[in-house]
Amino acid sequence: MPEQIDRLDRRLIEELSADGRATNAALAESLGVAPSTTHARLRGLVDDGVITGFHAAVDQARLGRGLQAIIGVTLRGGQREGSIREFAREIGNHPDVIQIFFVGGTDDFLVHLAVSGSSAVRAFVLDQLSTRQSVASTRTSIIFEYHRNAVAAEFD
Repeated sequence: MPEQIDRLDRRLIEELSADGRATNAALAESLGVAPSTTHARLRGLVDDGVITGFHAAVDQARLGRGLQAIIGVTLRGGQREGSIREFAREIGNHPDVIQIFFVGGTDDFLVHLAVSGSSAVRAFVLDQLSTRQSVASTRTSIIFEYHRNAVAAEFD
């Protein structure tokens, strides 16, 4: 962590990571400081871009999207830069896509998908990925359990 992030800021970040809806009063009590201190520290962390937002954790199964998968996607060589940007923009905006990661290694992208069932995963791979000229191959892994320790900010 940057030098300007001290022990109190780290504890505040930990508290908010555990419960993003915690009130200022509850945070102050937990940290053993005045509410005004907590408020000022939180505002500083937001202003400095350390805390980039507050997010709701959604139970995808309750929305009828009980099957999640990670799909590794490898793009064809050639016009890669244009393909990378186009792929990220188009697939990242698909309603079944929770997250998309541009990665190094065997795959170019990891696509995190939430859908109603295995037939929907198959349809996504066939209709959204395999039909693209830029896609060389895909590799699908079904997610059995999902544990989140933190929410990462978007990369610039």
